Amino acid sequence: MLTRGEHLSVDERVARGQVARDRVPPSAHTGWSPRADRPDPVDLIEQQNRRREADLVPVRHGRMAASPFTFYRGAAAIMAADLEGTPTAGLTVQLCGDAHLSNFGGYASPERRLVFDLNDFDETLPGPFEYDVKRLAASLTVAATHHGLPASDVSDITRATVASYREAMAGFARMRTLDVWYAHVSEDDLEQATRQAADDLVQQKGKDKVLRKEVKKAEKRFEKNLRKARSRDSLQALSKLTELVDGTRRIVSAPPVVVPLRELYTTYGLDPEEVEGVILQAFSEYRRSLQPDRRALLEKFEAVDWARKVVGVGSVGTRAFIGLLEGRDADDPLFLQIKEAGPSVLEGPLPRSRFRQAGERVVQGQRLMQASSDILLGWSKGAEQGRYFYWRQLRDMKGSAVVELMAPRTLAFYGGLCGWTLARAHARSGDPVAITAYLGTDDAFDRSVTDFALRYAEQNERDFAAFTEAIRTGRIDALSGV
Repeated sequence: MLTRGEHLSVDERVARGQVARDRVPPSAHTGWSPRADRPDPVDLIEQQNRRREADLVPVRHGRMAASPFTFYRGAAAIMAADLEGTPTAGLTVQLCGDAHLSNFGGYASPERRLVFDLNDFDETLPGPFEYDVKRLAASLTVAATHHGLPASDVSDITRATVASYREAMAGFARMRTLDVWYAHVSEDDLEQATRQAADDLVQQKGKDKVLRKEVKKAEKRFEKNLRKARSRDSLQALSKLTELVDGTRRIVSAPPVVVPLRELYTTYGLDPEEVEGVILQAFSEYRRSLQPDRRALLEKFEAVDWARKVVGVGSVGTRAFIGLLEGRDADDPLFLQIKEAGPSVLEGPLPRSRFRQAGERVVQGQRLMQASSDILLGWSKGAEQGRYFYWRQLRDMKGSAVVELMAPRTLAFYGGLCGWTLARAHARSGDPVAITAYLGTDDAFDRSVTDFALRYAEQNERDFAAFTEAIRTGRIDALSGV
């Protein structure tokens, strides 16, 4: 990242990248192997569990045990430890910290248009751009291998994704600063790119009936996902998550995934009124973290009910809640999600965040990386020392692709889209000119990171086997299907 007040010429920025390339050539990312003193991966997961809700830890394990890909999703701490000490060019960006395929998706911009972007920032932190690229590339390799694709196809798909990042960064290096900041993938862009990719495939393969059928199926799934995302708002959540009790809306109990405030006594040893007092105090602090116009908007809503709600894979067991608020009346709902924010898994391998409040770290990182962010993003402290939270809308036309169901060609297209999006996020906070000079115009970086990804996917398989063995032998508990 360029330091405050530092305004180098384009030539100076190019020179910075070229010096980095001479010092740490792109080929240096080839040949990764686990270090001799590598921590036991199950130990690292158990260390994370110490801060988590004990009754939800088996749920986390069950979700991670579903496949090597779901395990990878929950293993950001393991990869953070593995990335420590790996070669880097010394070019810093704001990292997502967990840039795997399932942490990209669609959501509503403030103008109520769908955009595609990174959508999870629990681990965000400034750091070497290579960390995110390797996390993304390895996730693609893990997913493609899980699909049973031939090794050559897995390698090709992964390399194409890294190339997409490199080529996109070169495009951003040529753009004006404000144009980089405004760049985004809109719903129209996504539809056009999808149709273009489908047309290109059909033209390449001619009269291949199987391919045409696959393309049509992918287009229908894309349209279905768009419709689903558009419908995922607070009104839809109202119908799915609440019931009418004596004329008042209440969040429906569905333990252990959703546990309303009124049933939390056995979990925290507090009566509902005490818990509500803690939440309302945090709600008041959250309001103060918003800029004045958005605070004025939020104050038009009244809090009605609260519940604990399990989310994600890697996040399961961290404290997470939802809040039901009402505006004009019961048919004017707003659902908020409150997620615990702890230290980033990258704090240790990398310097600690300058934000001592972990919720603010997440929010500020998200705003820096996303082209358009939730207008109700904010943060607060918890009741206990060292507990922090960030707040956002629960359902704001959010949607994500089901990577496990993607056909190989769809996976390749999606990987390229994620590569472009990650480059755009990095270009906002980092120096795209210097990074481009480092990456070069050849495919040395693509091949080198692909080699890393293939090796890391093999390590992920070994870690997954150790994890499932720990479940089988009773070292750790797992609850599947939740």
